[in-house]
Order: sequence, then C-alpha cells, then structure tokens
Amino acid sequence: MSSEREYPGGGGRSDADRADPLTAYRPSAGSGQALPLTAREAQTYSGESLLVRYINFVKLPHTLFALPFALLGVLAAPRLEQVTPRDVFLVVLAFSAARWAAMGFNRIADRAFDARNPRTLNRELPRGSLSLTQAWVSVGVAATLFVLAAAMLNPLCLMLSPVALAWILLYSVSKRFTWWPHLWLGVSLAIAPVGGYLAVTGQWSEPAWMLLAITLGVATWVAGFDIFYALPDVGFDRAEGLRSAVVRLGESRAIFLAKLLHGITIPALATFGYAAGFGVWYYVGLIVAAGILVYEHHLVRPGDLSRLDAAFFTMNGVMSVTVFGFALIDRILQ
Repeated sequence: MSSEREYPGGGGRSDADRADPLTAYRPSAGSGQALPLTAREAQTYSGESLLVRYINFVKLPHTLFALPFALLGVLAAPRLEQVTPRDVFLVVLAFSAARWAAMGFNRIADRAFDARNPRTLNRELPRGSLSLTQAWVSVGVAATLFVLAAAMLNPLCLMLSPVALAWILLYSVSKRFTWWPHLWLGVSLAIAPVGGYLAVTGQWSEPAWMLLAITLGVATWVAGFDIFYALPDVGFDRAEGLRSAVVRLGESRAIFLAKLLHGITIPALATFGYAAGFGVWYYVGLIVAAGILVYEHHLVRPGDLSRLDAAFFTMNGVMSVTVFGFALIDRILQ
C-alpha cells in the first residue's frame, strides 16, 4: 500500500502536482478527482535571516488587517485632543504584540497539521527553519510586551489584558471542538477597536452599545473572510477531523454564510459611527468599504477559488485602511 495520505474524493497526486508542495486540493463535484487550488502562502518574504523567518512565522504583514480598526477605536474617543503620541504608540505596540503571540501560538499548536497539509508544509516549524524553542520564546516575549503595554496605558487595560490574551490564544484550538472557529477569530480581532478605545479613555463607552456595535462589525468582517481562508483546506480538515463552517456546510453554503456575515458588517460599522459622532466622510468610507466587500465576493465563487489570494490578502487590507482613513479625514475636518 502507498504511504501517501489520501484525502476524501482525491485520486492521489501526480508528479507534476508534487513539484508544487504549496498547492492545496479539494475534490471536484461528482468526479472523484482532486483539483489543484492556487492557494499559495502569500505575504511572505524571501531570505533566511532570523528576522525574515520570524516575520514569515507570524505573517507580520497581516497586522494591517485589523490594526486600522484598533486605531479607529482611538479616533472614537470623546476627547481626542487629549490623546498623545505615546498613547498611539502603546496601542500599536499592544495590538502588534498580541497578534504576534496569538499567531505564534497558532503555529505551535498546529505544527503537526501544517506538516501534513500540502498548502502549509513549508511553514517555518514543519520545515525546521525555526525551532520550537525559538517559537515559544517569541510568543512569550510578545505576550509579555502586550501585558506591559496594557499596564502602561491604564489600570483597566492591565486588568483585562489576561482575559484578552487567553481568548486570542484559545482560538488556536477552537477547530478541535467547534464548527464556528471563524466567529472565535472574529471576536479575537474585534478586541482591537474596543482595546483602542479603552486605552485612551480608561472606561467603557457612552452609549454602552457603541463598542458592542464595533465589536459586531469587526467580528462579522473577520469571520466572513476567515471562511474564505478555510475554503482550500476543506478536504484536509475533514480528513484530519478538524472543524470549520466549510466542513460543516460545504463550499457553496459556507460562501453564502460569508455573504450574510458581511451583510451585517457595514450596518454595524454605521451604527458605531453614529454613536461615536463621525460625520459624512466616515460614511463615504463605509460606502467604499461596502464596494470592496462586493468586489471581494465577486472574486471568490463556489467552484472557482483561483483568485482567493487577491480577495483575502489585498482587499481585506484595503478595506480596513479605507474605513480608518476616511474616519481620520472626518475627525481632521470636524
């Protein structure tokens, strides 16, 4: 018998397929054959220096996805003129450190799965370019920096920092016990704007539902694009006993769920903007963001994931920057 792992519906891999170890596979409908997906690891850098390996280890450019929303929480502060460059620096440091800790722990927790997944087997831990010790050290340093930054902001941030850290770290094991890890990740990143607001105010928002609205907006935005991210791995996840909305619902219905989630995103962000007192330029930004989401869903369709990289990496980064950029313009012009 062949020692090669066969995924459901797959017919094995040809020599040409094996030449591309980062190609993921899924079965074609009714054919019993495996089709290659162009779902390469993106946003990584060439080079073998320790710095480059660490950057690729935690996909550092992905910080762009939610950092603008953390800064949006800062912009929502009622006394924005009292926000100092030190405050902004500490918010950026806290967010970046928390994300590093979460991403690094995710790579550690999933290293055995990554080594068996054709799409991820070239990540740093499976191929040995970083040791497990180096990975744990980076996670420990990042977690420590997060708590220190929170302590330097205010007592409320310090008190909540262990709760936030525990939540974002536990995401890494959520696929073992829930079909909806995308929502867990969504709430994880939705901590960013709430944290940004608390960092510069030291108290919950007034009205209280303002921060609940931004939490809903960011959580549904992230959960929707994370469903896209799970699409290429459905065959692997099913074979390994991992859970996701795509495994539970299938490709078509999972993409429809992503549409529903993103249909909540813009109204929730609009509600937040109303409560925070943003003006017309903020809503112009939301209109542009809505157009980006529509285009993103145009790129990714059932049976055609060939443009998934463009949708996931580029458009999501553009959207978060767009919302923050127009909010910043609105605050400047007020």
